[in-house]
Amino acid sequence: MGKIAVIATVAALALTGCGSDDKKENGGSDSAKGPKVGLAYDVGGRGDQSFNDSAYKGMEKAEKELGATIEEAKAAPGENDDIRAERLRTLADAGFNPIIAIGFIYSPAAATVAAEYPNVKFAVIDGYSSTIPKAPLDNLSDLGFAEEQGSYLVGVAAALKTKDKHVGFVGGTHGDLIKKFEAGFTAGVKSVDRTIKVDVQYLTEDPNDGATGFENPSGGKDAATAMFDAGADVVYHAAGKSGLGVFDAVQAAGKGHWAIGVDSDQYLTVDAAQQPFILTSMLKRVDTAVFDFVKAVKDNTAKPGFTVYDLAADGVGYSTSGGFVDDIAEQLNAAAEKIKSGAVVVPTDPAKVK
Repeated sequence: MGKIAVIATVAALALTGCGSDDKKENGGSDSAKGPKVGLAYDVGGRGDQSFNDSAYKGMEKAEKELGATIEEAKAAPGENDDIRAERLRTLADAGFNPIIAIGFIYSPAAATVAAEYPNVKFAVIDGYSSTIPKAPLDNLSDLGFAEEQGSYLVGVAAALKTKDKHVGFVGGTHGDLIKKFEAGFTAGVKSVDRTIKVDVQYLTEDPNDGATGFENPSGGKDAATAMFDAGADVVYHAAGKSGLGVFDAVQAAGKGHWAIGVDSDQYLTVDAAQQPFILTSMLKRVDTAVFDFVKAVKDNTAKPGFTVYDLAADGVGYSTSGGFVDDIAEQLNAAAEKIKSGAVVVPTDPAKVK
């Protein structure tokens, strides 16, 4: 590994001189050594075996292939927009460019700070930051994904594998982003068999409560256990580190029960004892988006506004580790082709699933 430093707390961030109102007219990239990249994590941070870890994988590739140096900044539960903005200012003051914020919750902070540092490139994964300023900012990008498309495919897989015609979905926070996962999954299930029952449970109704939604394995375990006890035999989670509890629940439920992972190939990250229960994972290529943005900044081709990584762009998909979906690969690939061709338009709102 190369130079990877971790900023553990807001206090530590302050030591680098954040809080200045001065506008930075120069970015921090050293063309001889590659970009200096600031990575601001969402709640849960590196080690969540999901969303944040996928972002870090993209940074590792940037380090290896682009000569990037990386500074990681951790988030803490219960933060507000001011604290998140200070974290981004600290990275900018320290000369990092680009700065990538992981998670939609950074959107307001990124919109504020990008206006203060016009020559530093900012991106928000799953963000809506470019909709906030009164005028579009040339240095602000939102990198989004068609999560509903990948979720549709694992929904098809769940429908083809359930023996009891009963499946479940565990979401982290009940907001527009995670509802895309629910909508796609349910639509995929119903495309195979409309009689299959789909249970849905969110760990919190507050879309900004990341701690309860995404850093709550015990809550994830309780939700999934209740679904298995009620008769579900396949449960899909979109709950970050809370999903680790879903894997504990499926292991306890035993043979004949499945869990579906999210964001990264979670078959590869769970304990060996849990691998026989991981049917597949919905792949969300945060790593690809992160690497692409760093490369675009280095090449001076970064585009402001929204970029969406969909199925056609290999931005989402499903994993095959373990071989548990090999027997239904033909059906899954056929469903994927229908989405790519436009024959199937996957809904993003659960209320619109037909």
